Amino acid sequence: SKREIKMRKLDSTKVRPLKSEQLLHIEDHDFALRPGFGGSPIPVGIDVQVESIDSISEVDMDFTMTLYLRHYWKDERLSFRSNKNKSMTFDGRLIKKIWVPDVFFVHSKRSFIHDTTVENIMLRVYPDGNVLFSLRITVSAMCFMDFSRFPLDTQNCSLELESYAYNEDDLMLYWKHGNKSLSTDEHISLSQFFIEEFSASSGLAFYSSTGWYNRLFINFALRRHIFFFVLQSYFPAMLMVMLSWVSFWIDRRAVPARVSLGITTVLTMSTIMTGVSASMPQVSYIKAVDVYLWISFLFVFLSVIEYAAVNYLTTIEERKQLKKRGKASGMYSMDAVQAMAFDGCFHDTDVDMDLTPFPDPCEENESRTSQTNISNADTPRLRRKRSLKGNVGRIILQNNHVIDTYSRIIFPSVYIVFNFFYWGLYM
Repeated sequence: SKREIKMRKLDSTKVRPLKSEQLLHIEDHDFALRPGFGGSPIPVGIDVQVESIDSISEVDMDFTMTLYLRHYWKDERLSFRSNKNKSMTFDGRLIKKIWVPDVFFVHSKRSFIHDTTVENIMLRVYPDGNVLFSLRITVSAMCFMDFSRFPLDTQNCSLELESYAYNEDDLMLYWKHGNKSLSTDEHISLSQFFIEEFSASSGLAFYSSTGWYNRLFINFALRRHIFFFVLQSYFPAMLMVMLSWVSFWIDRRAVPARVSLGITTVLTMSTIMTGVSASMPQVSYIKAVDVYLWISFLFVFLSVIEYAAVNYLTTIEERKQLKKRGKASGMYSMDAVQAMAFDGCFHDTDVDMDLTPFPDPCEENESRTSQTNISNADTPRLRRKRSLKGNVGRIILQNNHVIDTYSRIIFPSVYIVFNFFYWGLYM
């Protein structure tokens, strides 16, 4: 009746289908079901164009990538008549009304579809039912990194694509054009890495509760720029080690100068090591940069220990010389000890000391008696050993400045050998 027709016109809850929906017969099909439901799995081709790699984070062990993700499949329910065999292109508003593959990124942390100025979604339908579905996506995904060779390392990361709901019995995911399905922008560059290669591969993933799924991989290898870390870590560490060797050329009696130089280099090395550690994840294994910095720190520390040994032996030698002069009770206890307590140095000008030892008759008698007892009690071999040890100890005490002379040669030589071995092993 006329009344019913009028009520239908006034009913605002019913919206007439758009012209495109009428042409595609969307209202005539149930698009909650996949194409060919109940039959063989539907093949869905994928190709990817990588627009940029935005960041690589060692601390979070992830990477961020912007890409164009394109799906290809055939849905005969969307076929339409066309005399000119042209396609129809739609934006994202039609996506919610038809079936599209539910591809997701495995191990992704964050992802989003760009929506400026509108959602970056494109749907193109051909007369025979072939569909092209394209998205512009930024995704952050995990990258399982190995830092045992850091910063001389190469990291292999991958972005993995998989259907969430449809296993291999319902959906077959594959690269549309084989190895050529993955393309990259020519201007992709990173601040800390060289991009060595991009490759596409495929495989299967098994879940105990849902079965086997097709999985696609976007693999890329990243080789780290070493020059940044040479300037920030390696070169300063080398300078600190070489600076610690300057103390070998400073007079052994200049205690404040040599001690302050040693402490300064030790603290600077600690600062360098702390800065490198703060920018890295707290892994349980040793990294290549840790090996270099810790051995450099050991060289700096040993230079401080070297001077401690030289200063100690110098003090012992001076005390023995004063004792032989018979001045230990008077002048040594008042002048020399007070001077050393004041500035840490023994002053030869305060004590008129002749370094040529004078024999003491009492000491000579005692030494003769002891030598007689040793000769009667010990074998010739033991006598030779004891005399050798005594001579070595006497030489070290009387010529402790020779330690500095040897250190000037030994420390640089060993450090150069270590550098050759280190760079040859990790490069």
